[in-house]
Amino acid sequence: MPTSVDFSGRPFHFIGIGGIGMSALAYILAKRQLPVYGSDLRSSHITQRLQQIGAHIFWRQDASNLKAFQPAGEAEGEVLAAVAARQGELAGETAETLRHSGRCGGAKPAQAYSPQVICSTAINPANSEYRAALELGCPIFHRSDLLAALIQNYQSVAVAGTHGKTTTSSMIGYLLLHAGLDPTVVVGGEVSAWEGNARLGEGPYLVAEADESDGSLVKLAALIGVVTNIEHDHPDHYSSLEQVISTFQVFAQNCETVVGSIDCPTVRDRLKPAISYSLDPNSGADYTADCVAYRSDGTTARIWERGEILGQLNLQVLGQHNLSNALAAVAVGRKLGLDFSAIAQGLHTFEGARRRFEHRGECSGILFVDDYAHHPSEIRATLAAARLHARGQGLTAGRRVVAIFQPHRYSRTLAFLHEFAESFDDADIVAITDIYSAGEPDLGQVSGQLVADLIASVHPQVHYQPSLKSVSAFLTETLLPGDIALFLGAGNLNQVIPEVMAFYQTAERHIAGENRYPA
Repeated sequence: MPTSVDFSGRPFHFIGIGGIGMSALAYILAKRQLPVYGSDLRSSHITQRLQQIGAHIFWRQDASNLKAFQPAGEAEGEVLAAVAARQGELAGETAETLRHSGRCGGAKPAQAYSPQVICSTAINPANSEYRAALELGCPIFHRSDLLAALIQNYQSVAVAGTHGKTTTSSMIGYLLLHAGLDPTVVVGGEVSAWEGNARLGEGPYLVAEADESDGSLVKLAALIGVVTNIEHDHPDHYSSLEQVISTFQVFAQNCETVVGSIDCPTVRDRLKPAISYSLDPNSGADYTADCVAYRSDGTTARIWERGEILGQLNLQVLGQHNLSNALAAVAVGRKLGLDFSAIAQGLHTFEGARRRFEHRGECSGILFVDDYAHHPSEIRATLAAARLHARGQGLTAGRRVVAIFQPHRYSRTLAFLHEFAESFDDADIVAITDIYSAGEPDLGQVSGQLVADLIASVHPQVHYQPSLKSVSAFLTETLLPGDIALFLGAGNLNQVIPEVMAFYQTAERHIAGENRYPA
């Protein structure tokens, strides 16, 4: 069985291909004209995008999916031939070319059609499709093994950190794209500039988001490793902060150069990055900022490089945390030899990634914002940005920040109960719903009601709404013109946004009709 990922043409089969991390890797492979298959339980815009570029997706996770890879004599290679033909069309190849290449069934031996199976930590070992792959002797790789192999194919920048890695990796990918370097990008969020969570470029650089949640960060070895911060965020995998630090230390040792924020004492003292950045102009960091203005429509700052002024940075993204992310991007851009003017121009037009203070729309004077924040530190930073936005828009007695939070995972909620209680100071009203399990069992130790009660002990306006249905009903009764409705969490809370918006849009049309045709 192969011990390394094969990019020579052997098929890939993703169990759970629609996940945000898995789909990004599948997209890169399919765009490289490699045979890509996968399974998932439901269609989405992400899986549709994969199908459009030739991936074949089974709408079940079942052992029978792997029958498609039987030799042509047994299963006629039908699915394989169809996908190869589709990918050939996309590449401008003829049927004759495909036959000679051996990618269209018939002549290839059975072993050549035994797929490389890719799975993530989310796949249970009892999964029938996974067990079938084991029984068939398929080479099985974790998602991180595939990412590690891709990183070795390029001059790579891997962005790690407990918070900010999606935005920072997206910023770096965007500025390299803007500078004409045509990078390949693999991130954990969707970016409008490349219409998804990945893009295949023809340049030598790859920018990848590097996840520490399951410890697989230690497999990655990049030209440049970025570490935004280090906190204990995954108690389901790590028993202590020290274990988290150890994982980041191995990652740092694997990378040729480490760029890190010394505003995080753990990064400063335990990683000692070769290139440092900080929001404190007196920190002694290689990259710092002063003359900072945080506004409701963005941020401006003067940027310094080792005691010399580089110039001014103008960002559309809000808040202190995004200026810090931008400093990381500046440091990487300069390490890669870019002029600051090119970096500044790219970052000026960067609009952010989906679910990172994403404006979903405005109706009846209410702004609806979706954000992935699910850790106490992230919630504080996002609410600070929301408060900044509210003030900049002309805060009046009736203008409020309404935070709707869905706790994510029982283990995380239990570990950070008291930190959550202290994270909502910048919200005028807080609504808490039940915990999104993310597949974890409920051991009866913690609940959404308990989270709401603890927040209510320090906050005057907290409302527990156990279900998404009750959240929707609460918001249709509570929101007022001028409010910012901020949906926080990594689960499915944002599913209620269209419904609530539709309610206010209907009310808006009704009022407009009454004004147009007075009684």
